Amino acid sequence: MSMFWFNPRGPKLPAEQQQRIDELLPPLAPQSIPLRQQRLVVLDLETTGLHLKRDLVIAIGAVVIEDGAIDYSQQFECTLCRQVKVTESVLIHGIAPSELANGLPPAEALLSFMEFAAGSVILAFHAPFDQRMLGRALKRELGYSMDHTFLDVADLAPMLFPEAMIHRGGLDHWLDYFNIHIPQRHNASADAMATAEIALILLNRAQRIGLTSLDELAQRLRCWQRARKAAFNSI
Repeated sequence: MSMFWFNPRGPKLPAEQQQRIDELLPPLAPQSIPLRQQRLVVLDLETTGLHLKRDLVIAIGAVVIEDGAIDYSQQFECTLCRQVKVTESVLIHGIAPSELANGLPPAEALLSFMEFAAGSVILAFHAPFDQRMLGRALKRELGYSMDHTFLDVADLAPMLFPEAMIHRGGLDHWLDYFNIHIPQRHNASADAMATAEIALILLNRAQRIGLTSLDELAQRLRCWQRARKAAFNSI
């Protein structure tokens, strides 16, 4: 019996990995259950650069928000084994060449993350970038088409805290605004934790203004994003 499974959508995978892919929980759409009861996965990726088609994922960090708090028992962190040129973009993440050489095989790292994420809605800072980079990596390494819902913390923050007057701010701007101290940055797990700290504040504000479920929050965010895009295009 062959130990490998031919996937017409992608690479040839060991049968064990293909079985794990087949057993992944289906992605959940934002639901009407209370925000405090949602399991949310907060994700951060480190990549070799910002080119969506050329650059590669080199590290994944994630933490879970559940029952209205960060669940420190549910964290994910891994470095992917990559044979890449060590550039300034790589070094800024503090990942040594030896770490990249000794990282997990990309297919195993990505599959392990998807098992960790299960069907949860995913939060990220500048989520469209993480969504596209992760989706491309999953397709390339596993032949897996990701269909999870992503919510962008970089848009949720100015929507829920317009008084901050931070319209296009980065993660550091919001950490400063909320007076959140993170001892380490530019590291996937640390940045995921920083994003989760901000997300908790945002979720609390959402509930206080009457957005009590994730689907209500997602709908409000879509409306806000459309309005901002229309305003920008009218300039």
